[in-house]
Amino acid sequence: MLLIVGYIVVILGGAIGFMMAGGHLSSLLVPSEFVSLGGLTLGMILIASNPAGIKSLIAAVVSVLKGGYVQKKDVEELLKLQYELYNTARRNGLIALEDHVMDPKKSAIFSKFPTLTNNHGRLEFLTNGLKPLIDGRIKPEQLESLMQVTMDAHDEELSEPIHLLQLVGDSLPGLGIIAAVLGIIHTMAIVDSGAAMVGKSVAAALTGTLLGVLGAYGFVNPTAAKVKANNNLETQYFTAVMKGLCGFAQGMNPIMAVEIARRCMDHHLTPSAEKLEEILKGAAK
Repeated sequence: MLLIVGYIVVILGGAIGFMMAGGHLSSLLVPSEFVSLGGLTLGMILIASNPAGIKSLIAAVVSVLKGGYVQKKDVEELLKLQYELYNTARRNGLIALEDHVMDPKKSAIFSKFPTLTNNHGRLEFLTNGLKPLIDGRIKPEQLESLMQVTMDAHDEELSEPIHLLQLVGDSLPGLGIIAAVLGIIHTMAIVDSGAAMVGKSVAAALTGTLLGVLGAYGFVNPTAAKVKANNNLETQYFTAVMKGLCGFAQGMNPIMAVEIARRCMDHHLTPSAEKLEEILKGAAK
């Protein structure tokens, strides 16, 4: 939501300033320049990426537009879920988690925490970390290396939309110049049509440069920064899953394993240590 508000402020700020100077918004609405710049940008994306990359780009942009980032509720539910899982394993052994992990959608524990259960990536990361531990196929001290490999691949996947957005942002001013040059070429062909006509044609051509620069610095680059910030929080979330699980697997008390997980997250998203203890005690009742 904040991102959309930012877009509106950018548009209003530029438009109001332009009108205060005596400009007319209708002079900025040049369909040919929009088509030229849009086509050049789309073509560049198609050249630089692949279907999977374009799909991830769309998903990343839609996610930030919807405000799909890690929130306090996500972190609180993660910590409570880990505490319940670790307490269950401590009382009844790791085998007691097998049914929960094999079918988390039907699990009495997992089903209480939808912010994780309804997110395929988060759920898969946690359950894939628990499965080899429950099966005894891996030693506790080897678990972190296994989960780190998955995290690295996940981080690389998250970075693809950022690289593509940054490419678009860096290229838009240049593409805007190309669109403007196309307009100037047209202007040269009608130079004998009179000063008024030539002036309108040059103004229309310069709209391409405006759109390119505005699109880059007013929209695309800030969106890329937003996606990157959200990805960093998601990486912290995955790190909290990994560190908490590895700490418990190596013999740490459940509440201390959860405390390690808490410390992996941005402090704006996490409860204090005292508040966390109150939350966990309340969840255990």
